[in-house]
Amino acid sequence: MANAGMQLLGFTLAFLGFIGAIASTIMVEWKASSYAGDNIITAQAMYEGLWKSCVSQSTGQVQCKVYDSLLQLPGIVQGTRGLMLAAVLLNFIAIMVAVVGMRCTTCMADQEEQKDKVALAGGIVFIIAGVLTLAGASWYGHRIAKDFYNPFTPTNARYEFGSALYVGWGAACLIIIGGSFLCCTCPAKGAGKSPRYPHTHSAGQTGKDYV
Repeated sequence: MANAGMQLLGFTLAFLGFIGAIASTIMVEWKASSYAGDNIITAQAMYEGLWKSCVSQSTGQVQCKVYDSLLQLPGIVQGTRGLMLAAVLLNFIAIMVAVVGMRCTTCMADQEEQKDKVALAGGIVFIIAGVLTLAGASWYGHRIAKDFYNPFTPTNARYEFGSALYVGWGAACLIIIGGSFLCCTCPAKGAGKSPRYPHTHSAGQTGKDYV
C-alpha cells in the first residue's frame, strides 16, 4: 500500500512549485541591468521579462511597456515563453491526475492498485513539468551569462540574473522533488498479494497400510 503521508508531502511540494512557476512566468525581473565596471551612477534600473520591460526610477516611479509584436521578439524569449507555458499546463494536468490517485482522496477508493498507478502517472507528469521549468530558466540564464561575458557587449547593455530566474529554479526543484515522492510511493509489483504455495498431500493420505 502506498504511503499516504509521503504522497501528501510530494503533492504539497509540487503544488508550491506550480505556484512558483506561475509567478516566475509572469514576473518582469528575468534580467536586470548591470553596472559592473561602470563609474557612472545612474538614477534608473531596467528590467526585462517574458511579456514586458520596465524602467524603475530612483524616485520610485516604474514605467512598463508590453512587447508590441511577437514576431519581433528574440528567439530566446519566444522559446522560454513556450517552455514555461507548457510547464504550467503540465503542472495543472498533473495536479488533476495526482488528486485522483492519492490515498487520502476517495476517488477510486475500491481500486487500490489502479489508484496507485494513477498517482504514479501524476508524479511522472510533475517531473516532466519540472524539467521544462528548469530548462526554460536555465536556457534564459545561460543567454544572460553569455552576453554578460561577451567583451563586445557595451557596459550599459549588460544584464544580470533577475529574481524571476531564481524563483523559476526553485520552483523546478520543488516540482521535481514532489513528483519523485509521488513516484516513490508506488508499490512494488506483486506487493500486498499473498504468496501461493503448491498443494501438498498430508502424510496420512499418502501412507500405506501394511499387514
